[in-house]
Amino acid sequence: MPKNLWSREELILAFNLYLKLPFGKMHKHTPEIIELAQLMGRTPSSIGMRVGNFASVDPFHQNRGIGGLKNGFNQVKSIWDEFFENQEELTFLSEQILAEKQNTTIEKKYQKELSDFSELKGETKIRAVKTRVNQSFFRQMVLANYSNKCAVTGIDIPELLLAGHIIPWSQNEKERLNPENGICFSPLYDKAFENGLIGINTDYKILLSSNLKQHTSKSYYEQHFKNIEGQTIIQPQSYLPNKSFLEWHLDTSFGNRI
Repeated sequence: MPKNLWSREELILAFNLYLKLPFGKMHKHTPEIIELAQLMGRTPSSIGMRVGNFASVDPFHQNRGIGGLKNGFNQVKSIWDEFFENQEELTFLSEQILAEKQNTTIEKKYQKELSDFSELKGETKIRAVKTRVNQSFFRQMVLANYSNKCAVTGIDIPELLLAGHIIPWSQNEKERLNPENGICFSPLYDKAFENGLIGINTDYKILLSSNLKQHTSKSYYEQHFKNIEGQTIIQPQSYLPNKSFLEWHLDTSFGNRI
């Protein structure tokens, strides 16, 4: 195959990186683009252009009137459509291909995340590994979308950040890896959101449950919760929380705490 033509695997790798990069970093000087270029034997400029092609098919950027790089539209459109039709399979495949390019395996690359799977065997292990790898990918994607900042506090230390699902992983398979189903939180607010103690309305403002407000006399309430009520969450780079997902959370998790 002539080198100027992109294989399906190469397109998948470019898409993998597209979902992990903030929009403003999709250029040849970005370290992640340089690294992928070295792995693929291509120039950083060519990787940056291909990543920019994915912006051209991204509905978020189309709605903003930012079309990205149009050349190569048809090539990347098929990968984009495949991802949103079968997110879990393509995400895991992209991480497998990337691991191979890095001369390693999924198991070695994600050794820390998979350390508790040593006793699992066969299909059970395969499913568990895929889930854990995809969850790690989701975290990278959501943190990039929020510029590595907690949506409540602005804390920007990645080790202190989590990718919280609006609709939990176990409750909606189709939306598990949808970036609109993720919000970057520090652990306190991730747990509070997960348990319905705080909610976010469709204006992206933070709500406090009546259950939480029973603790207004406590110093921790004053310090960590009082001042965030009505606060608008920090806006992500690209994918705002889906309003129908936020309504689901208000009706189910948060609604049980009112």
